[in-house]
Amino acid sequence: MFKKLRTGYLLAGLLVFSLFSCSEYQKVITSNDYDLKYKKANEYYDKKDYMRASTLFEELIPVYRGTEKAEEVDYRYAYCYFHLQDYIMAGYYFKNFVVSHPNSPKAEECSFMVAYCYYEDSPSSSLDQANTLKAIDELQMFMNQNPASTRISECNRLIDELRDKLVKKSFDNASLYFKLSEYKAAITAIENSLKEFPDTRYREELLFLLLKANNELAKNSVTLKVKERFQATSEAYLNFHDEFPESKHLKEAERIYAVASKYLK
Repeated sequence: MFKKLRTGYLLAGLLVFSLFSCSEYQKVITSNDYDLKYKKANEYYDKKDYMRASTLFEELIPVYRGTEKAEEVDYRYAYCYFHLQDYIMAGYYFKNFVVSHPNSPKAEECSFMVAYCYYEDSPSSSLDQANTLKAIDELQMFMNQNPASTRISECNRLIDELRDKLVKKSFDNASLYFKLSEYKAAITAIENSLKEFPDTRYREELLFLLLKANNELAKNSVTLKVKERFQATSEAYLNFHDEFPESKHLKEAERIYAVASKYLK
């Protein structure tokens, strides 16, 4: 019984506090005292109440433009969106900060954050990678413009991570074509992947997949094309064997090569 009473008192207290907070916030919102709004915006920000802080900062931007407070308002407004995980808007306002305050000590940080927002907005490898490519471009641009920055190593780490996502996407696309029995498309996708990412961690799998795709294409070809395509299969095997002579796929690769060799005699 006492436990229920304590719970009831706690809930009632939270409700009163919530109502008081809402009432206080509404008074600030409707107030014409911009110094009060600036003070409360920073208080909300420091308490990680980014939604309320962003609403107040948004109103203060035109009010304090050209004043000594403008830089802090613009800076924190951009970070409000970042902490709310609205990376598109955050990136926009970080870029706006750099344009508006190019000589600020925070300009380099905000320039980096533009690229970092694209990094955060980069989806999994199974989805469209437009933002991944944009993130790489922005990070590279940041490094070119700030070669002495302490963030260079972080940029390189992020670029490696993003490129790995592109590598995975490329490998998955090639694998999908093979699974769909689209062997010509698979061969093209594999060759493009190896050309674009020669050091890919999927190189062994791609070369083996290239061997299998050439073999399947040869087996399903018209008579006129069979020899030519088994020749491509044989070449794919030799390339695979040269690079990965102890591959776990070697036995299957040798079996494919043996069949191809019969057609070439």
